[in-house]
Parts: sequence; C-alpha cells; structure tokens
Amino acid sequence: MIETQMHDGIVEVRLARPPVNALSPELFAALSAALEKAAADGARGIVLSGRPGMFSAGLDVPTLLGLDEAGMRDTWRRFFGVTRWLAESHVPVAAAITGHSPAGGCVLTMFCDYRVMAAGDYKIGLNEVQVGLFPGPVIYRAYERLIGPRRAELYLSTGAMLDAQQALAAGLVDELVPLEQVVPAAIDWLRRSAALPPEARRQTREMTRAGLRDIVAGLGPEAFDLMTRSWFSPETQSTLRALVEKLRKPK
Repeated sequence: MIETQMHDGIVEVRLARPPVNALSPELFAALSAALEKAAADGARGIVLSGRPGMFSAGLDVPTLLGLDEAGMRDTWRRFFGVTRWLAESHVPVAAAITGHSPAGGCVLTMFCDYRVMAAGDYKIGLNEVQVGLFPGPVIYRAYERLIGPRRAELYLSTGAMLDAQQALAAGLVDELVPLEQVVPAAIDWLRRSAALPPEARRQTREMTRAGLRDIVAGLGPEAFDLMTRSWFSPETQSTLRALVEKLRKPK
C-alpha cells in the first residue's frame, strides 16, 4: 500500500493502493508507519506522493460502509492520527499532488508544509457535503487556515471542487508544474528549505505552524465520536450507499 524511495536525504512516501489510492484503515496504518520510519531514520524532508493522475480518491467508502461503530471510530482515529503527525512533524513534508485529490486526499495535503500540484485537468477540494458527509471542525479550521474564512465557508458548504489553477489562486496549493515534475519540484523545495540556516529555520517553522498544531490539539474521543455519529446518520448512510450503487453500475 506504501512505497518509499530515497532521494539523497529526502524520503518519498508514495501512496500505492490500486486503483485510486482509496483511504482505508490499513492504508492509514501503513502510511503512519512509513512516515514515522522516515523521520526516525533522519530524513531531511519527506515527500508525500500518489500515482500519476490520482493522488488519492479519498475514503474507501465501500469498505467503510461495512464497518460497525467501533470500526468506524477506529478509522477516524487512524485518519486524524496521520493529520496530527503531519501537523506536529519536526521534519518538513511536501505534498506532491500527482493528480486528482478530492475529500480525504485533499485533507492529507492540507497538513503538509508545501503543496505542489500537477497542472492540467485535475481537481482538488473538499466535496464531503455533496456525498452526505460532515467534514468536522478540524478539517474546516485547517481549510480556513489556507484559503481564508470566506472562501472556506463558500467552498466547504457547497462541496466545491477546484481545478489546478483555481486551487493555486485560492492558496490551496502553492505551485503548479507538469505532472512529471511534481515529485522533483517537491524535492527541490525541501532541499532549498534544508539549505537555510537550521536554527532560524526551525524556530520560524515552529512559530508559523503553531496554529496548525493548535487545530489538531482538539483531536480526541469526543471528536471521533462526533464524526462516527455523523457517519451513521440515516442521511449520510443513504447518500453514501446510493453513491456506491451508482459507481457499481456498468457505464
């Protein structure tokens, strides 16, 4: 589910769960382990990437619909455990957004230090409301931090998906490059960051990301219970099951 590659001190952690890197409890566990190992092994920076054309399609809804409340609560714990790790990491992480990145895929990138996205006909955003999901306050506050309160209100409440140019203009991503240059550009940003005077860079990063750490500080049993209750609401279950049935129908 995860592939890693070394780039002279920079570790690329690549989502590799065919066909669309759908996020499952097992993938969250593997991703957490890979990130922790990269940091423990002394990586100067970490690139979080996906497959060409698809960073991640978000939550593996068909699989998650089969979980009971305990299983779903554990899934939220694992998911937000990754976001907490990214927010609190002492190692800078650059997201290499190698294609489409809706919902949960977008969420993962929002907690990284820098976001490079493939230019072209790719979409990114938080479309949870369109499929009956409540995104929750942690995701909203992280979104607001990047794009500002008014855009976050409008985009989140309508489930807006942005193309690459719109995402750049909004501040959801930091750089657009051709698809084949996404990972190299993320590596280059990390190398330039690592070349700065280390103590000044560390102190400044600690200061500028303090708000993001404050956002994830609220993660705990109450937050996971809230997300679980929302997941099992009749409206959410009905909407998600209808979506799965639609996707299963032959085109």
